[in-house]
Amino acid sequence: QVQLVESGGGLVQAGDSLRLSCAASGRTFNNYIMGWFRQFRQAPGKEREFVAAISWTGGATEYADSVKGRFTISRDNTKNTVYLQMNSLKPEDTAVYYCGAGTNWSISRNSYAYNDWGLGTQVTVSS
Repeated sequence: QVQLVESGGGLVQAGDSLRLSCAASGRTFNNYIMGWFRQFRQAPGKEREFVAAISWTGGATEYADSVKGRFTISRDNTKNTVYLQMNSLKPEDTAVYYCGAGTNWSISRNSYAYNDWGLGTQVTVSS
C-alpha cells in the first residue's frame, strides 16, 4: 500500500497558476504510475474525472482534453513526489484534486487503475 498526501490547493483567480504536490510513502515510488483526478462538488455521485497521468519513470504522460496545454504532470522519484502544474486556471477547474497510485499504464485514464488515493486538496478558481 502507498500512502499519498496532496498539497498546494487554494483559492485563486481565473488566469492564475497553482502547483499541486503529492508526496508518497510506504512502497517503492517508481513501481507506480501516478495519476491526478478531480471531483466536482456539484457532482458528488459521479466518478472522479481524469486529469493527467504519468508513467513510472516519467517518460510518458496523458492528459484530459480539458487541461491539455494548461496543466503539466511531472514526478521526482528521488523525492517520491508527483506534481501537477496548473496554468491559466478557469472557474470550471474548481474541484477537489486527488492523486492516485497504480500499476497498469494501459488503463491510466480510468480511476479503477489506481489502488491507493490521497484525501484530496481543494482548488477554487474565482472568475
